[in-house]
Amino acid sequence: MLAETICSAASAAGLGIAAVTAYRKRFLTATRIAAYSLVPVGLVLTGVVEWVAGIAFKPSVWLGFGVLGLSWLLFMTTRAVERRSGTTRAERKAARAAGRNEAVAPAASAPSLGAGGTAGPAAAAKPQAQPKKKQEPAAGGDDFSDIEAILKKHGI
Repeated sequence: MLAETICSAASAAGLGIAAVTAYRKRFLTATRIAAYSLVPVGLVLTGVVEWVAGIAFKPSVWLGFGVLGLSWLLFMTTRAVERRSGTTRAERKAARAAGRNEAVAPAASAPSLGAGGTAGPAAAAKPQAQPKKKQEPAAGGDDFSDIEAILKKHGI
């Protein structure tokens, strides 16, 4: 009952201020003030004010807020424990992505280009038997092999 009276008084004061503002030829501002001042009366007429007043003074509602707070506290505690143990969602996701990524060895500085390239000390120990010939232009698919390796490295 008291809340409805306060809302009605606030609306009446707002409409009075809107009337004074309109008298000063500031119609746009007066219309906005009138719109804001009618909101409390609308809330009273729809029953929202009575509903909020009923919620604010019920012990069961405050018990519900306490249960929600306890739930939030438990969620935050489990997140903190999960961070300390080192098994976060991001780490598990990175481990899964590393298992799928086969284009680059974990410690490699450059992408591996497949079986055709020579790599390692065994390949360096073999001398080349044939003299270097004039390099021919690469085939259409070989031209972009390094780009493909980079894209595979990034999972694209």
